[in-house]
Order: sequence, then structure tokens, then C-alpha cells
Amino acid sequence: MKKILVPIDFSEHSEYALQVAADIAKKQGAEIVALHMLGLSEAILIKDEAQEAAEAIYYLKLAEKRFTTFLNKEYLEGVKVTETVRNYRIFSEINEVAKENGADLIVMGSHGSSGLSEIFVGSNTEKVVRTSDIPVLVIKNQIDSFDIKEVLFACDFKMENIRPYHNAIKLFNSFEANFNLVYINLPGERFKSSDQIETQIKEFLFKADAGNLENFDKIEIRNDYSVESGIFNYSQKINADIIALPTHGRQGLSHFFNGSIGEDIANHVNKPVITFKI
Repeated sequence: MKKILVPIDFSEHSEYALQVAADIAKKQGAEIVALHMLGLSEAILIKDEAQEAAEAIYYLKLAEKRFTTFLNKEYLEGVKVTETVRNYRIFSEINEVAKENGADLIVMGSHGSSGLSEIFVGSNTEKVVRTSDIPVLVIKNQIDSFDIKEVLFACDFKMENIRPYHNAIKLFNSFEANFNLVYINLPGERFKSSDQIETQIKEFLFKADAGNLENFDKIEIRNDYSVESGIFNYSQKINADIIALPTHGRQGLSHFFNGSIGEDIANHVNKPVITFKI
């Protein structure tokens, strides 16, 4: 990992993300690109050129001044931080900044007080998750020392998930973390027998790992009433440090959760969540 992009709005939650990014950067030998989206309003942009330029410079200088104070943190010592200010108002444009800077990871803070459903549905973080081509790590709370030991990768083991599966393994191998996988079996129309599930998982692993079924023993099959509660319960059981999920990008997480992530995880699990695009 070489570069980590951290969107900054000068809130405490963006500082939570910045601190986690600093921990990762130190362990991975990476640098941080701190992005502030200026978001000048149409009212400013439609003024005459001289006045527009003057006001734009004013807001730019103000943002740069706030950056100087905001980035004056002890936990950033020894980490290279590049500041960038863009006049963006659409959070999907963060993906373009990530591409321009060759970022490998986006770390974002989110309030998440009403749960992960709030994070991923209709929020700025959700917009970044939907449009990002690289993994997005969502941080809800302050973490004094970000250390990943136990990872929970939740997957339905359809072939479309091979790429996020590979990307997740590659990333978490760099942390030397224990990689746990879970399949949530649901009642009703989506219920599958043990034989059906095991066959599907083995077919997935056979293709994903070039015939190697070694990871089959790492997969937990859980029966629950919802995907959300299944992930929540198992993440608690193994004391997962982070929950990893595949996403279709612009279609959000609906491919896996048949809707949005429910409040079961949201209201009980104060864990980092990372998404990998399919």
C-alpha cells in the first residue's frame, strides 16, 4: 500500500478516520492524501469573474489555514501528508481524486449513530462506497490504536465475488490478520441445505483459488433470520476487528443484503467496515 486518501471536513469523525489512516500508513509505509471538498455554492460561482476569483481565493486560504491546525497532530509524526483542496460538492468525485493520486484505500469517518443503514443509505459515505473503485474503510468511533487481528469477510460465494475476495485477502495478508469467512443461511425461499451450501462454496473456492480448497475450513455457515443479525452475531463470537463486504458499487450493497444493511449490526457493532467493489 502506497497512498491512503482521507476526506476531511474538519469534524471529529474525519479526525477518527485520519488517526486510523495514520496507524495504517505507519505499518504499511504509506503516505496520506488529505482531501477537503470546498463545495462553493452556485451563488458564488455565478458572480462576475473578479468577485468570484476573490471569494474562491478567500475560501481556499481559509481551508488551507484550517488544514494547518487540523493536521497538527502527534499521531501524524513520521507520516507524509499531502493536502489537497478541491471545489467539489458531489462526493462521487472523490473516486477521481483517488485515481489521480494513485490511492490504494479511502478511509472515511461516519456518524453511524443510527447504524450502518444510515452510513450506507443516502449519506455521503454511501455515495463514496457506491462510486469508489478502491476499498473504502468506514470508521465510526475513535480508535486509539488500529490493529487488525481478526477479519470477518461476509460473502454469498457467488462467482461475481471472486475479485473482492482476492482483494480482501491481499489487503489483510499485508496486516498479517486472521481471515475469517462467513455464509449466512436464511429461512424461507433463500434457505439452502448443507450440501447445497458446501457445493456452492467449494465451486467458488475451486475457481477463486485455482483448485485449492484450503480456505474451506475457514468458512463458517451460520443460520439466522437475517444477514445482518448473522454477521453481527458471528462478528461478536470471533471478536472481529473489522467487517469486510463486497459491493456492486453504483448499485450499493443491495446485491448482498437485498436492501440496505439493517440496524441489527448498526445498533450493536461499533466496528470498522470495509467494502470491496465487485
